[in-house]
Amino acid sequence: MNMNSLLRNEGFRFILFAVLIMALPSILSGGYLLNVFVFVGIHTLLAVALNLLLGYAGQISLGQAAFFGLGAYASGILTATYGQNPWVSMVAVAAAVGLLAFLIGFPILKLKGHYLAMATLGFGIIVYIALNEAVDLTGGPSGLSGIPNLALGGLTFDNDLKNYYLVWGVTLATILLSLNLVNSRVGRGLRAIHDSEVAARVMGVHVRLLKVQIFALSAVISSLAGSLYAHTMTFVSPASFGFNFSVELVTMVIIGGLGSIYGSFLGAALLTLLPEMLRAFQDYDIIVYGLLLIIMTMFMPGGLVRGVPALARRLLTRSEKGRADA
Repeated sequence: MNMNSLLRNEGFRFILFAVLIMALPSILSGGYLLNVFVFVGIHTLLAVALNLLLGYAGQISLGQAAFFGLGAYASGILTATYGQNPWVSMVAVAAAVGLLAFLIGFPILKLKGHYLAMATLGFGIIVYIALNEAVDLTGGPSGLSGIPNLALGGLTFDNDLKNYYLVWGVTLATILLSLNLVNSRVGRGLRAIHDSEVAARVMGVHVRLLKVQIFALSAVISSLAGSLYAHTMTFVSPASFGFNFSVELVTMVIIGGLGSIYGSFLGAALLTLLPEMLRAFQDYDIIVYGLLLIIMTMFMPGGLVRGVPALARRLLTRSEKGRADA
């Protein structure tokens, strides 16, 4: 089996990706960048969750930050205020958020296009306002502190290195689950819905139920990301779960590549690392950031996961043509 065949093998690609991710801390050697890659892992979880809904099923959501916030705050309140076990809290909160998404998904997912976007945006705004106004429960704009770190036996995840392996362990497991899902009959049903709901229905796909189920799964993954965020940062505030972050998540998915699990990682990594690299531009960083995104959208409409190989092929073709002309 040659290298091209290996790279087309889904299992080999995942193993290669997992090995690279787990070896990364030895390259970074701790420090600030390791902490940044903890956020890359959390953002990858969120981007994968949204990509399942937007990239595969074609259902846009501008309220993904709401599920992220519900997971973070619910886990934080249960553990910091009521002293519950963090692991049990994470699972219970994810189940509750999934059930909530399932219940609201039935009426919301009847809508399409910008109407669906507005409905999910409305849900996100309601959650954001609730987090700000329920001062006695959430701490209001000041946030909620005193959230304990996760612990497993005698191992407490209380530093960047431990948090890195914790977050990426969950993220890699989610990526593996998502890859299996999108390559299964369910994944084919989601793609059919994305292309044409009428055609999918004719082919025997239970369109409405499948859309609600993927909406709920996306919410569960986002809730887990929120719980991980709360227990690694040990502090949460409503500012982290507003409309702007929902838009940023959509941008991550589009820049990385719609309908690509690995594209979710690329988009999350770029949009998490780019602001850190642009700090040298000080007041002009937001302008440079915006220009880069515009250029990428213009010249790589398929996202990084498809655009980079296509660009490499074009450059290789030009190089070979140049040598032939010479």
